[in-house]
Amino acid sequence: MIGYLKGNVSHLFADYCFIDVQGVGYRVHIPLSTRQQLSVGATASLFTYLNVREDALLLFGFFTVAEYDLFMLLVSVSGVGPKVAMGILSAIAPTDFQRAIAQKNLTLLTKISGIGKKTAERLILELKDKVGAGDELDSFAGATMPINSGAADGSGIMAEALQALLALGYNQSEIMPVLRKISQKNGESSLTTEDFIRQALKEFATGR
Repeated sequence: MIGYLKGNVSHLFADYCFIDVQGVGYRVHIPLSTRQQLSVGATASLFTYLNVREDALLLFGFFTVAEYDLFMLLVSVSGVGPKVAMGILSAIAPTDFQRAIAQKNLTLLTKISGIGKKTAERLILELKDKVGAGDELDSFAGATMPINSGAADGSGIMAEALQALLALGYNQSEIMPVLRKISQKNGESSLTTEDFIRQALKEFATGR
């Protein structure tokens, strides 16, 4: 699985872009919210999801963890594929979507292009408990920190730690809450990549 890309934006279109990573151009489908953060010629870092189909391999990219988390949650709903999920992400902020689900706001959900009443009802039915528990959507409130272009600050260190932990077999959805917890506890600027990795492994080992 390709969990993360960092490279130069060589081309930018309405709903996808090309990211040049050491001479290899990746076509990455992106929501509007992510597109607004990108510019041609700039370095960008995106959380990614690889959708494997019989006829194609499609790569989806997200500027923030919140966008990525919502996308992964949406595609877990029966009848909601990547195309519909990207449409939702382009139309509504993750926190607003969370609120709409929690409040069972059919009116707001059906205003999103491609979402009819039945789909909106299914989204509420399948996600309301997860929203209420906050287990899978807890990152929506505070995970707006991107691993952004030219990251020479702590976000770049977290990105490197994320990549290393992904290589060790951990899932991005379980890694990011731990990295944020470590950052908030210690102060991101005072930690190295190795510090993040070491403390994250301790967190995973103790199950906290």
